[in-house]
Amino acid sequence: MRRLAIGLLAAFRRVSAFVRRVRGKTLDDVADQRVTSGQSWNEFCDSLKAAGAALNFPGAPRDPFSQAEGYRYLSRLARAGLNAFVEHADPKAPVLHRVVDETTKLGADNPDNHYLTAALGGSYEYKITGKRNDIAYLSFGTQSGNYGQGRGLPPTGYIESDEIEMDPDGNFELVLSSTPQGANWLPMTPETGTLVVRQTYGDRSSETPAELTIERINCTEDERRPSHLTARALDEGLSKAGALVMGAPLLFAKWARDFSKHSNELPLFDPDVSLAAGGDPNITYYHSHWALEPDEALVIEVTPPECEHWNFQLNNYWMESLDYRHFTIHTNMALAQYEADGSIRLIVAHDDPGVPNWLSTTGHSSGTMCFRWVRAAEHPQPGCRVVKLASLRD
Repeated sequence: MRRLAIGLLAAFRRVSAFVRRVRGKTLDDVADQRVTSGQSWNEFCDSLKAAGAALNFPGAPRDPFSQAEGYRYLSRLARAGLNAFVEHADPKAPVLHRVVDETTKLGADNPDNHYLTAALGGSYEYKITGKRNDIAYLSFGTQSGNYGQGRGLPPTGYIESDEIEMDPDGNFELVLSSTPQGANWLPMTPETGTLVVRQTYGDRSSETPAELTIERINCTEDERRPSHLTARALDEGLSKAGALVMGAPLLFAKWARDFSKHSNELPLFDPDVSLAAGGDPNITYYHSHWALEPDEALVIEVTPPECEHWNFQLNNYWMESLDYRHFTIHTNMALAQYEADGSIRLIVAHDDPGVPNWLSTTGHSSGTMCFRWVRAAEHPQPGCRVVKLASLRD
């Protein structure tokens, strides 16, 4: 049904474009009319209203607390969409900015990550100038399209910091292009529309993220300047922002519903689904749902494999990471306490049981969760069991 709907929509757009050509109207003409009539803004506002349907998706919690978080989530996505698709949408003059951060969250955002993104055009060439500093993990990826187009984000190029030639102080330059280059090349394709930079902390309190800038290259100074705002750019930006607010919550509400089928377990997540949604190709994910009574705790036990990084986090139902600024809702290979045999035991509970590796539910009775390995040599299955909280205090 979804493929049929997409096919019909594509056919409608082709017919509409043909009708416009016959009538002598260009896309710019149509956008001019839409903006001056208020239609662009009205449709954006309609998309915000329609986005509320995700909060009533089958299986979604309907209690006041969860619904309040859901509507806050939609407001955060609106802010993110306007920032990405109206303020920083020009591939001629890309700006590295944070769409996902401490208060704007999306798709089990990693509490250890400092995410950066920028708009790209596959027909242009770019250069990233950077200084590595000492953050634990740094990677760069190019992706086809963006969330505002209402589809996935298949990768078009990828490189990690250990593949980049740097000087002794960690300074480097990275070329982004659809034409193959020598060393320090991040591939694009003509369909590339997005750059995603993932920087992962081991310990936020002691590590410094990379310093990065991006610019177009192999062009004149005039070509490098930002484009003037046009009615068409605004019309398309509002449309993409609205599509993000409508589409992302529905996608992750469906995921959360499916995760609830194996609540309090951590099965391996389909890597193909992860890649299609913009996941890092070097990360193995275990997504699921959790639910605990006030006197219960979820015990997660596993021996971490040899890997660059691992972490575990708690999210709300809408797949927003819980508030890691003020509560301990996640841990990782640098922060967790290990057992003598190299294994770990994580405790998810509403109250502190007084044992190592306790993760707070921050007032939630249920939600989603994620375990991830980065470039792991093996992929062990985390074991999960629900116990009485009192048994951990004995």
